[in-house]
Amino acid sequence: MRGDVVMEASGKQYEIIEETVGFRGFFSLLKYRLKHTLYGGGWSAVISRELFHRGECVAVLPYDPVLDRVVLIEQFRIGAIKTSPVPWLWEIVAGAIETGETPEAVARRESEEEAGCAIRQLIRIGRFYPTPGGSSETITLFCGLVDAANVGGVHGLAEEHEDIRALSLDFSEALQWLAEGKIEAAAPIIALQWLALNREKLLRSV
Repeated sequence: MRGDVVMEASGKQYEIIEETVGFRGFFSLLKYRLKHTLYGGGWSAVISRELFHRGECVAVLPYDPVLDRVVLIEQFRIGAIKTSPVPWLWEIVAGAIETGETPEAVARRESEEEAGCAIRQLIRIGRFYPTPGGSSETITLFCGLVDAANVGGVHGLAEEHEDIRALSLDFSEALQWLAEGKIEAAAPIIALQWLALNREKLLRSV
């Protein structure tokens, strides 16, 4: 790809001049020198960018339309350690897509592992980039219909050092948490706002 000019359908173009690997582990850090076309015409100067390469992930909001309850999870997050005095975040079930997996399979697997929830129906909400300014990560977001009557306790895989608390709460309370800023991660914010717009339709379906 290096040195090739990539043409987009819109007529926009970019050229990767150099790509190097700064770090490769569970995640990768790639370094680029590139240029791209400008809205006003012509090309940009050669610019340097670093890309945190994460890949494709899935997130799912478990929702029980019979009880009108959602399932949230809480866990320690290294990403919040520099900006929060208490780096435990309220989130929704999520995980990375592994080779050969579909997003739907990941949603079902992670719901069992992280919250003890068996999904009976998946509704695709959409796909988004959480931080496109520096990360390649994409998230395919679902709402998963579940039975939340007995949800709770601590879950996660010991071999992945997961220590995840699952909590079932009324939808109205989850919205209150959202309004109070108690939920700070992007995926649950987006998912709960989607549910607020589509909840009546789901309630009518049961």
